[in-house]
Amino acid sequence: MKILNNISQFIVGIVFIFSGFVKAIDPLGSTYKFIDYFEAFGMDFFNSIAFPLAIILSTLEFIIGFSILFSVKKKYTTWLLMLFMVFFTILTLILAIYNPVTDCGCFGDAIIMTNWQTFGKNIFLMIFTIILFINRNKFEVKWNNVKQWSYLFVAFLLIFTISVYYYNNLPLIDFRPYKVGTYIPEKMIVPENARKTEYKTILKYQKNDILKEFTLENLPDSTWEWVSTENILISKGDDPKIHDFTISTLFGNDITEIVLNDDKFTFLMIAYDLNKSNIKNIDKINELSSFAVESGKSNFICLTSSLKSEINDFKEKTNASYSFFNTDEITLKTIIRSNPGIVLLKNGTILAKWHHRDIPSKEDILNDFIENPLYQKAVTDKEEILALSEN
Repeated sequence: MKILNNISQFIVGIVFIFSGFVKAIDPLGSTYKFIDYFEAFGMDFFNSIAFPLAIILSTLEFIIGFSILFSVKKKYTTWLLMLFMVFFTILTLILAIYNPVTDCGCFGDAIIMTNWQTFGKNIFLMIFTIILFINRNKFEVKWNNVKQWSYLFVAFLLIFTISVYYYNNLPLIDFRPYKVGTYIPEKMIVPENARKTEYKTILKYQKNDILKEFTLENLPDSTWEWVSTENILISKGDDPKIHDFTISTLFGNDITEIVLNDDKFTFLMIAYDLNKSNIKNIDKINELSSFAVESGKSNFICLTSSLKSEINDFKEKTNASYSFFNTDEITLKTIIRSNPGIVLLKNGTILAKWHHRDIPSKEDILNDFIENPLYQKAVTDKEEILALSEN
């Protein structure tokens, strides 16, 4: 029983620490996921508390995992763990049945799981949770009461500080498909070894008032009259890592290929909603825009999901002189966790990303990119660009 308890302690502790940590380094990702759930259940009025809930959830998971793994106040934490697991196991069962949001977000973007996979994961963890709960009064206390509370406070302070810091900066680890070094066109193609989507085709035919179903392998003779065809999904295949990246003019013309194939450096200002954009550092962004264009070796454009009227209002308010184009809001939120944020492209490869609080200086852009000897030639081969982006 002691060995089983130690195994349970290790598995539950590690899973909760990992889950809390990956959420803490990307608090905006968790915020967006809460909003997805609220909107799916018609509870949009809770959207304003999505960010505090994201912080609370990551902190709670990390504290539970830390307490369980290191036997700190574990008698009380096991009660909290049991309540947590019961609530989320029931919730994930409901999500699995009704599927309002396809990705649960339980491990942020680090591990993508379907709702049924999440429910299965919770059932698996519930086994170890029950073992820990049954043995909650048998734990050996390694430290006195003051030390235990001190360790919990340090753990709380650590994870809370991480959450706040990475809310004000880009995530420590970028698990999304738009991380630095990504060659976007390649990620937009389904790999050759990817799983194919499988359908079963049911054809309905009628003869002498008799309606009967057939398959493609078992078609009736010409005396039967076709009525309808139905394609039933058997198994979903793999989608490309990037399947929703498009750039359109305000008149609806697609310019995605033009941007991705440009030999010049292209600065993308990402602002998924201009009405919600933080304009505290907009002067630095405007300076970067002017410098980029005047250099003759780079372009500067803004990608947003906002309407034309909102774009005009933003231009008037910020004196923005760059061009605006439309991209899907969810895509923009995925590209960078900053509104606005800056992404640097060359030939479709992401070379760098900056939070609006960390806009690079002209000197940095010149030294690191525009006047960098490695970039002096017009690099067109994706392998060369990828190698440069990693240096």
